[in-house]
Amino acid sequence: MAKEKKGFFAEFKTFIMRGNVIDMAVGVIIGGAFSAIVTALTNQILMPVINWVLYLITGGKGLENIYTYLHQATLVDEAGKTIVDATTGAPMIDLANSIYIDWGAFITAIINFLLIALVLFLIIRVINHIHEGTAEAKKKYAPLTKEECKQLRREGKSRDEILAAAEAKRAEEEAAAKAAAEAAAAVPPAPTTEELLTQIRDLLKEKE
Repeated sequence: MAKEKKGFFAEFKTFIMRGNVIDMAVGVIIGGAFSAIVTALTNQILMPVINWVLYLITGGKGLENIYTYLHQATLVDEAGKTIVDATTGAPMIDLANSIYIDWGAFITAIINFLLIALVLFLIIRVINHIHEGTAEAKKKYAPLTKEECKQLRREGKSRDEILAAAEAKRAEEEAAAKAAAEAAAAVPPAPTTEELLTQIRDLLKEKE
C-alpha cells in the first residue's frame, strides 16, 4: 500500500512540475489580474463617462437604469400602500420582485469584451514589433554572435563599426565556403562500385 502511495505521489509530482502545467497556472493568474485591471478600467473610468453621456441624451437615465420590464412590481410600505418617488411622484419599482431585461449589464459585458480584445491586440502588436525588431537586428548583425556584439560594444565600437565587422565576417565566411566548394570540386569523384569491379576484373585479366 505504501508503495502504491509513493507511486501516486511521484506521478502527481511529475504532473504538477510539467512545464505546460506551470505555464498554464501562470497564464491563469496573469489573466485574472489582467481581467481585474480591465474591469476596473471599465467600471471606474469608462462606464461613468458613458453613463454621463446617456444621462444627457436620455434626460436622467444612465446605462445602469436601462431596463425592459416583462413584469413590473412596485414597492409597498407596511400598510400595503404603494411607495412613490418624492421627486417625480411615480411609483417606485421593486427590482427584486420584477422581471426585466437588463440592457445595461448586457452593454457593459460587450464593452468589457471589446476592451479586453483591444488591449490584447495592442499587447500582441507590441510583442510582434519587438520580435520583428529583434529578428531584423539579428539578421543585420549576423554572423556575429550575441557575445561578440557585446564584446565590441564594451570595446567602444559604434553601431556602424559593429555592422562593418559583421559584414567583414560574413564576407570571410562566404569566401571560405566558396574556397571549400572549389576544393571539393577539384577532387576527383570517388569511383562507383561498378567502376571498382571493372578495375578489379581488368587487373585479374592482366595477371592471367
